[in-house]
Amino acid sequence: MKEFKVTIAGNKKTFRVREGENILVAALRQGVMLPYSCKNGTCGSCKGLIESGEVHYPFHPPLALEKSDHAEGYALMCQAEPLEDLTIRVREIEAVRDIQVRMLPARVLEKTRLADNVMRLQLRLPAAQRLQFLAGQYVDVLLTGGKRRAFSIASSPSLESEIELHIRHVEGGDFTGYVFDELKERDILRLEGPQGNFFVRNDMSERPMIMMGGGTGFAPLKSMIENLIEHGDRRTIYLYWGARTDAELYLGELPEAWAREHPNINYRKAISESGDEGNGAYFPGFVHEAVIADHPDLSAFDVYMSGPPAMIETAKAEFLSHGVPEDRLFYDSFEFGLDVPVRVLARPH
Repeated sequence: MKEFKVTIAGNKKTFRVREGENILVAALRQGVMLPYSCKNGTCGSCKGLIESGEVHYPFHPPLALEKSDHAEGYALMCQAEPLEDLTIRVREIEAVRDIQVRMLPARVLEKTRLADNVMRLQLRLPAAQRLQFLAGQYVDVLLTGGKRRAFSIASSPSLESEIELHIRHVEGGDFTGYVFDELKERDILRLEGPQGNFFVRNDMSERPMIMMGGGTGFAPLKSMIENLIEHGDRRTIYLYWGARTDAELYLGELPEAWAREHPNINYRKAISESGDEGNGAYFPGFVHEAVIADHPDLSAFDVYMSGPPAMIETAKAEFLSHGVPEDRLFYDSFEFGLDVPVRVLARPH
């Protein structure tokens, strides 16, 4: 089988990519940890510069690659396949290097409806197969026919025998319908993980952090914050959580408790369909607007955000224009499965 050599500019590290294989898959297979999130070309986390060589996209142009990006030589590593040897300039993520991705069964311990459209699953892991992960990462639930669904882990890594998932019901989504209507306690799900490069960078400075979530984008932030609390991290955290209505902030008392009990944690919720001015209890509007209203200059912050693609794309542009350096902006874009009906994908979140 034909292979291509890929060299990472800067450190001269190399790896091999098989013909018909994308750069990200090949890199991860060989222990080279490149940034990624959605793996389907819509979030842009894996964007890198092709300094030499040529790539192509065998299926379709990736949604997250702008014409200007393409003209400047950027590519999405989760979609691009080499046509020849390459030199690429990308960030490597060192912190996940030694974490093993594995497949394992998980038994449903508890199924709790947190809101009309959000279900919490508590899953018990096998005693002999601990899932080591970084707070903020996700797992894939493996389905029949080769399908999979990605869900962020909402629990702290310190809870070794269990993990918690927050699953939002999606109209037309077969798996979420199954979770809400058919899945029972003691049923078995098969998982693969951990996945993703969304986690708190502990090797950075003591800069304050802004954490922003939309809907079930709260799940990885919950894991991150609980982990930081457990480790006695004193960095200042400004947590913002947004939804259409207050009822959709399905664990609203939890961040309020964090803010009461920990002087370094601040919490503000944003309600986009409130119909009034909030009277100071919440920000009436979109969650990224709340961040900018409170912090018009973001140059002093590290920013972590998770939620639906429309929120992430809008916030990225706004936050960059308000001063946050691109290398201090981290995000996890919650994507639907590719077989979810287009009418669902087109709906605002």
